[in-house]
Amino acid sequence: MAQVLEFKLPDLGEGLTEAEIVRWLVQVGDVVAVDQPVVEVETAKAMVEVPCPYGGVVTARFGEEGAELPVGAPLLTVAVGEGAEGHRPAADPGTDGGAARAGEQPGAGERRSEGSGNVLVGYGTSEAPARRRRVRPQGRASGAAAGSGTAGSGTAGSGTAGAGPSGAGVPGRANGRVRVAEPVDGPVPVISPLVRRLARENDLDLRELTGSGPDGLILRADVEYALRAAAAQGGRAAREAGPHPDGTVREQALAATAGAAATGSAGSTGSAVPPGDVRIPLKGVRGAVADKLARSRREIPDATCWVDADATELMRARAAMNAASGPKISLVALLARICTAALARFPELNSTVDTQAREIVRFDHVHLGFAAQTDRGLVVPVVRDAHARDAEALTSEFARLTEAARAGRLTPGELTGGTFTLNNYGVFGVDGSTPIVNHPEAAMLGVGRIVPKPWVHEGELAVRQVVQLSLTFDHRVCDGGTAGGFLRYVADCVEQPAVLLRTL
Repeated sequence: MAQVLEFKLPDLGEGLTEAEIVRWLVQVGDVVAVDQPVVEVETAKAMVEVPCPYGGVVTARFGEEGAELPVGAPLLTVAVGEGAEGHRPAADPGTDGGAARAGEQPGAGERRSEGSGNVLVGYGTSEAPARRRRVRPQGRASGAAAGSGTAGSGTAGSGTAGAGPSGAGVPGRANGRVRVAEPVDGPVPVISPLVRRLARENDLDLRELTGSGPDGLILRADVEYALRAAAAQGGRAAREAGPHPDGTVREQALAATAGAAATGSAGSTGSAVPPGDVRIPLKGVRGAVADKLARSRREIPDATCWVDADATELMRARAAMNAASGPKISLVALLARICTAALARFPELNSTVDTQAREIVRFDHVHLGFAAQTDRGLVVPVVRDAHARDAEALTSEFARLTEAARAGRLTPGELTGGTFTLNNYGVFGVDGSTPIVNHPEAAMLGVGRIVPKPWVHEGELAVRQVVQLSLTFDHRVCDGGTAGGFLRYVADCVEQPAVLLRTL
């Protein structure tokens, strides 16, 4: 006899309390496979396809496209087991996924034996994924991989600096120190599809990770901490590879998706709205940005310095590059290359403050964030290992991440983990600004528009291409001399790009 199981909206990221339904991927009456994506939802900053941990026939959906559901609310119900086909609507047999697909399904006993391997904690069975038999409905692209419970060989991919972890396993944590977790059998305690996606994209085996959440739950902070620790050369202490998961890294991961928890009831309290006034809920992307900026102002004692620079030679150098054969080089890529060279000279600004340990953590890699304005609001994608990329590679990665940001396809892994941010607000036609540090980073370089202005060049007044550069920095990590030295070096490279040849 068929059993109807209810699938509820899972926790899509530590701290999130709701998500908006963007697009249903299945209809009532469709046959779904274990781990098949069934709905696309939008969190504070990312689009996510949610996999269903049950295989069977969809009997009901809850929520229309555009509706917001709290975590734990019913998403859909699925009839599983013997007789599940009887739950399909009578008018459905002639539609896609009708009787022809029914013949592809395993028998009732076989369906009972397969499960998601707890791909979402609280759902499915504990059957090992290796014994799964996935069923892909006819006419639908394979989406089961998006719900995979493990992530491969256990080596860190291109998203981290340096080599991946050794065969001994991925570092976990114990009493604030790195330790090696023994690979486990059975289900992997992961509740968030975002965590699994981050691990999969970095070829990290979750079965070798020790979770720091309740009952060993693996959090996104654990994955990011493991990737940082794995990238450290020579097995150096986790403190050198990055802050403790209970500290800054966890805060950084949470900051990328925070906002919904504190704003779910926005507009429901307070005084009555006078005629003509409008209350706009502070949630989603706007809420996440508001929370992060407020935290930065609250926790970081920032200061700003700025300088005007003659960018004429930089513009000429770029024109010469683009006149040659090969891909075109973007201006932001050249500015990014200048930033990474400056950070190599002034590493104090490529750091973060671990408030719990009262320590400054300097990074040995540059994950460069850049502000991108989209229809959904401001997001900050991160170019991994920007210090190891040339201008051509930086141009390509900036273009890829910008397109993903505009399409709403950025993953949490592409929105977190930055160590320094470049903000090109000149695209808005403004000359200067005092940027707010992107918490928990230590500094942000702002770049205004490049416009013709009177300038004294070689002792004579001339019209030159002038840009204003501003640096906002955490005064805890350095004094004004260091910040001024960094900004002056950046300005020198803008005025004389040949200065960069010293670092190439």
